Amino acid sequence: MSELISNFLFIWQRFTWESLIDILLVAAFFAVFLYLLRDTEGQTLLRGALVVVIAITLLTSMVNLPAFSWLVSTLTPVLILSIPVIFAPEIRRGLGRMGKIGELNIFGAKRSQRATEQLKKTLDAITDAVVQLSARKHGALIVIRRKQYLDQYYKNGILLDADVTPQLLLQIFYPNTPLHDGAVIIEDNRIKAASCVMPLSSSGVLYVSVERSLGLRHRAALGISEVSDAIAVVVSEETGTISIAQEGRLIRRLDSDRLRNSLHAFMTLQVTEIDKKSRTGFLGLFRKKTTKGED
Repeated sequence: MSELISNFLFIWQRFTWESLIDILLVAAFFAVFLYLLRDTEGQTLLRGALVVVIAITLLTSMVNLPAFSWLVSTLTPVLILSIPVIFAPEIRRGLGRMGKIGELNIFGAKRSQRATEQLKKTLDAITDAVVQLSARKHGALIVIRRKQYLDQYYKNGILLDADVTPQLLLQIFYPNTPLHDGAVIIEDNRIKAASCVMPLSSSGVLYVSVERSLGLRHRAALGISEVSDAIAVVVSEETGTISIAQEGRLIRRLDSDRLRNSLHAFMTLQVTEIDKKSRTGFLGLFRKKTTKGED
């Protein structure tokens, strides 16, 4: 205990204003880096990398492994240089976010009201289209982005960047048209892309019911809800059943009212959080889960 106190006094006696600035700059660097990776797949990669680094550090410090220690020390500079390459999309997107930090939300209430109205218009258009698709038994899969970005999924589809209208969604999912096979991704109240390939769920949720399994659309809807916070609306091609996948769960047999209410419940909180962040500014940016033969 006395040794610990003496070490603390030794450090304190040599602590200066320059030391404080040095510590604050290092903390700011890591805070900005974590902000750049927030709500992206890079956050998961970073978590995994930290686990590996901690495990290697403990292993090399507790056991004398000269060959392995030499290998780690040799590869460390290469791994550090590879960070900008691995996290390039997240860093580029994060820098774009930081460019908007200085924008003052003077008309915060009006902006919030405008965002809410635009979201309501989008969700109403999705609901109207899904109900008509259900009545016609046209299969469909609509993915609505929330916080986490879906860049890797819309890049494998056809980019549209169009307004969300029932007519356009009905045309996209009309049978045997070029874009009907795949998912539509909606981002920021616009149709970002169509004919996108989604990851299939392998959790086994679709196989535990008495009704056996669902088809590929439902597996894709569950899959994207498992790897992101997106909301997926799926229409069965065989029965016209409407379902919502969210956080790895499937809510089935929805009518128009339940679908509309569910979408508003899932998405309204998102708008509230975005508006709160826009008001709090830079400091606020760091505060902080089944029918036979269907497809």
